[in-house]
Amino acid sequence: MWEVFFIAIGLMMIFEGLFPFSFPNAWRETFQKLILLEDNQIRFIGLTSIVVGLIILLLVN
Repeated sequence: MWEVFFIAIGLMMIFEGLFPFSFPNAWRETFQKLILLEDNQIRFIGLTSIVVGLIILLLVN
């Protein structure tokens, strides 16, 4: 079980690192825009990410 967890964390870190590595200026601009969002907008983005992740997990299994 821990092996799968660490594989998932490793893959997440790889995917998270692709955008800033490939497009550092666009990554910086994106975060500057995120700073301007309200808390509820950021929460909605987080909730949407969680739901999409759960759907993907359900489809894979």
